[in-house]
Amino acid sequence: MSIKKRLIFIAGLCSMESEQTVMDTVKYLKYVTSKYPVDFIFKVSFDKANRTSLKSFRGLGVDKGIEILKKVKKEHNIPILTDVHHPYQAEMLKDVVDIMQIPAFLCRQTDLVLAVGRNAKTVNIKKGQFLAPEDIQHIITKIESTGNKNILLTERGTCFGYHNLVVDPRSFLIMKKTGYPVIFDVTHSQQKPSQGKETGGSTEYVIQMAKGAVAMGVDGLFVEIHPEPKEAKCDRATALHIADVEPLLKAVLKIREVI
Repeated sequence: MSIKKRLIFIAGLCSMESEQTVMDTVKYLKYVTSKYPVDFIFKVSFDKANRTSLKSFRGLGVDKGIEILKKVKKEHNIPILTDVHHPYQAEMLKDVVDIMQIPAFLCRQTDLVLAVGRNAKTVNIKKGQFLAPEDIQHIITKIESTGNKNILLTERGTCFGYHNLVVDPRSFLIMKKTGYPVIFDVTHSQQKPSQGKETGGSTEYVIQMAKGAVAMGVDGLFVEIHPEPKEAKCDRATALHIADVEPLLKAVLKIREVI
C-alpha cells in the first residue's frame, strides 16, 4: 500500500481484569498489527472511575496497574496509553506510559488537565459527551499552557441524556482544524449509557462506523477489545471480540488506500 501517513491504532482492554489477560491481549494485538501499516498503541485502564453503578468493577488500582504496565513495556516495548483520574496519578505515571488520557467526563477539570499536560509525553483528550467539537480548543489551550504540544483529540459521540450516543461526523473535520490528530473512538461511540445497572450498546456497527470515519479523514481509531466480550467486567456490550481486530484493520485500510 502506498500510504504516506500510517493509521494510529489505539486498541486494548477497557480495564485491567488480571495480569494474564493483559499480557495475552497485548501479545496478540502486537502480532496482528505488525502485519499492517498502522502505529499500534496499547491501551488499558488500571481504574475505571466513571462507572454506572457503585458495584461496578473498576480495575486493579494504580499500584498494581503500574506494575503491569511496566511489565508490558519491558516485554513488548510498545507505546502504552492509560487514563488518569487524579492529578497525583500523572506524577506517578510519567515514566511508565507514553500517552496519558483525560477521560471524557473529566475533560474540563482544569487541575487534572494541567497535571497531565505537565507530566505526560503525549496527551489524549477524550472529548466530553457534553462538549461541542469546537469547544475542545479550551482544553487544548490549557495543555499548551504547560508547554506540551503533543496532543491527540478523540471523538466518542454526544449524549443528550436519553441513554444513547450520537456521532456527528462533522466533528472530525471541526477538530482537525486545530492542527492536532483526530482519533475516532469507534467502540465507546456505540454505547447506550446507563441502561439499568450498566451501560449497554452493541458492536453491530463498529466496522461500518470505522470505515466512515476513516473516509472522513480521521488520523486514527480507538478500539476496546476483549478475548471474551460477554465475560468482560467493563463495557461488555461494546467491546469488540479480539478475533475481529484483523477484519476491522483490513476494512479500514482498504478505505485509506482509496482516499
